[in-house]
Amino acid sequence: MRVVVVGTGYVGLVSGACFADFGHHVTCVDKDEAKIASLQRGEIPIFEPDLDRVVQTNAREGRLVFTTDLAGPVGEADVVFIAVGTPSRRGDGHADLSYVYAASREIAKSVQGFTVIITKSTVPVGTGDEVERIIEQVNPSADVAVASNPEFLREGAAVRDFKHPDRIVVGTENPRARKVIGEIYRPLYLNQAPIMYTGRRTAELIKYAANAFLATKITFINEIADLAEKVGADVQEIARGIGLDNRIGSKFLHAGPGYGGSCFPKDTRALIKTAQDYDVPLRILEAVNSVNDTRKRAMARKVAAPFGGNLRGKTVAVLGLTFKPNTDDMREAPSIPLITALRDLGATVRAFDPVGMEQARLEMPDIEYHENAYSCAEGADALVIVTEWEQFRALDLDRLKQEMAAPVVIDLRNVYNPDDLTGRGFLYQSVGRQTKAAG
Repeated sequence: MRVVVVGTGYVGLVSGACFADFGHHVTCVDKDEAKIASLQRGEIPIFEPDLDRVVQTNAREGRLVFTTDLAGPVGEADVVFIAVGTPSRRGDGHADLSYVYAASREIAKSVQGFTVIITKSTVPVGTGDEVERIIEQVNPSADVAVASNPEFLREGAAVRDFKHPDRIVVGTENPRARKVIGEIYRPLYLNQAPIMYTGRRTAELIKYAANAFLATKITFINEIADLAEKVGADVQEIARGIGLDNRIGSKFLHAGPGYGGSCFPKDTRALIKTAQDYDVPLRILEAVNSVNDTRKRAMARKVAAPFGGNLRGKTVAVLGLTFKPNTDDMREAPSIPLITALRDLGATVRAFDPVGMEQARLEMPDIEYHENAYSCAEGADALVIVTEWEQFRALDLDRLKQEMAAPVVIDLRNVYNPDDLTGRGFLYQSVGRQTKAAG
């Protein structure tokens, strides 16, 4: 089938590349000429495992094309995916749908013959209705069906998630659209990926509800971690104990500095705003949003605690800047408010991240960046693990102690066994577990 993907951001690029890998002919369209030129050279603008191979292979074999021209490919397409950004709108937290609506107008001008137009972007309930209205207004004779097909991709595992999905949600009641979309995903038949057909508004809400629920699980275990510290319990054992219950499950029960990234923060806020528009209070999600925002900055107090709350004249080494491992995404990363708070407390901050430092420099140009964990730790009074990159899980602890001015480790991801650190003379502080000192 001939597929057009409008937008070459995270969702658009991964989706386009994977559809091409299924054997479809895919054209990815973006207005950013520099980005398109880069993709045409085989350069990938984001860090995502295995994505470079999928893009380069399918581009070389002619199934994946990148262009700034929308009209030509859309006129020949069976399916057009809208995969542009829907960031939080400044000032009110609603999803900014201006890019979705602009893409809809451009698509409407160029469609020919029956075409299925699918919102892949995360959009609030009712967006598909507005896209349909825009297309009818711009091109009343257009023979189109507007559907919703939200993505459920984890950054760092997006290619695998696309090819081995838990489910494929398709929001349309149009039988012709269902047939076309079923054909697009037919290559996943052997994987037995269930396709769930729903109404369009239901599909739109499924995406938001899924992200909000996962954000709630993270926030819940983070608050339990705070209680565990006070009462002398171990949050990791608590998480395991409740996660073995099939009704709860073990995923997203890892205590830490709060959630970040491109999805959970903005989607939770957008769902709250949508509910307010319909006069339906979502008190749990309002609390989740508030607690998470506060938590990120509050982690600085945990770092300052071994020094009596005073970081004046202290040097803090931060390992991990991206919001999670295996991505260079810095959007709403916990490291940003944490580092800001550390500096407000008087600390000098230095940092290292395996792939995220280029993006981090755009957010935090005034801190000191290092080439590896050990140079970052040299002369530091405290070392903070913020992102659980695999490279940080097996550090040479004896070398680390030699490099540091003081053997203080604050592990915000509970990467280490406390006894491994205290046995080597460190003061070790983690999340939801008791602070331990050498001896």
